[in-house]
Amino acid sequence: MPRIIAIDYGIKRTGIAVTDELQIIATALDTIETQNLFVFLDKYISENNIQEIVVGLPMRMHGEVGQLETEIQKFITKLKEKHSGIPVLRQDESFTSKMASRAILESGAKKKKRQDKALIDKVSATIILQSYMEANRL
Repeated sequence: MPRIIAIDYGIKRTGIAVTDELQIIATALDTIETQNLFVFLDKYISENNIQEIVVGLPMRMHGEVGQLETEIQKFITKLKEKHSGIPVLRQDESFTSKMASRAILESGAKKKKRQDKALIDKVSATIILQSYMEANRL
């Protein structure tokens, strides 16, 4: 069965998560410097059977999209051009960074690990993917 990949897009770093082949478990995959994101994605997608790509949708409190959305739209346009056979879907990413920080804290991680923004980004991507899977009952 193909995998689903989730992307927590950021200006500097982008968190990536992926499902297992049975699409039961969402797992943090990596955090990539955004400038190198397409190099990573092109290689990963060519080596794995990817069914869908889920990109986080930054929403503000009153239902407005966040300021990063313009950059995300540019990214999605290029992603669709490069990987036209794979659907690109969106998932609300509200509060995922806070939830990721809390999950890392509750895991018992030491202070230095809890402040690791790369770890927070990939855990956020995992939360986006898990939310998508739950919403779509995968």
